[in-house]
Amino acid sequence: MKSICPLILLATAILAQKVPIPLKPGLYATFNTSKGDIIAVLYEEFTPASVKNFVELAQGTKAWRDPQTGAMVKRPMYNNITFHRVLRGQMIQSGDPTGSGAHNCGVTVPDEPQVGLQFDRAGRLAVANSGTPNSGGCQFFITDDLVRSWNQQYTIFGQVVSGMEVVDAISHAPLRGDKPVEPVKLISVTISRVGPEPTGKHKKVAGLTGPISKQKVALNR
Repeated sequence: MKSICPLILLATAILAQKVPIPLKPGLYATFNTSKGDIIAVLYEEFTPASVKNFVELAQGTKAWRDPQTGAMVKRPMYNNITFHRVLRGQMIQSGDPTGSGAHNCGVTVPDEPQVGLQFDRAGRLAVANSGTPNSGGCQFFITDDLVRSWNQQYTIFGQVVSGMEVVDAISHAPLRGDKPVEPVKLISVTISRVGPEPTGKHKKVAGLTGPISKQKVALNR
């Protein structure tokens, strides 16, 4: 049998590797999890308050309540916590250092509903809330499918551009209730920018803003 050309083997190995997706100019969050990385573009021009709150919490420049001492502290909030809540095939949720979903982090962010941003695709990054207006704070969730019943109920502030297979793996992990049997770690969140910062006034998707209706599913517990 003839030996296979080493160049052919090398070419096959290169093609088999996962090629990084080039990122367009924008602000990005990289979620380093125990299942792999998730990268999301942040909608800083459409939902500036939500993005600012998330970035500052991730970087440790905004104070939040330490669940052990009750003191307001400035340190990266999303380091070494878990995805404490999963709705199979729908969403994965994190942002609570206690892992209970009930922690009051001492931070609130105003709702920024956009008619043009809807749960019409997987990979939506949104602010979790308790079911009342302007009750979002530190917790967030990422969808694993379209969930149209959540439209205008939660602020969508980003979209996954890489790593949906990781979201799907977490979403379909074995559960006990709504918690993964084997905890899935959120190791860190890194914020990075590609290209220059945007200029001009903040934009609104479709130029419209809608009211928040009563939540059908409270994503903050």
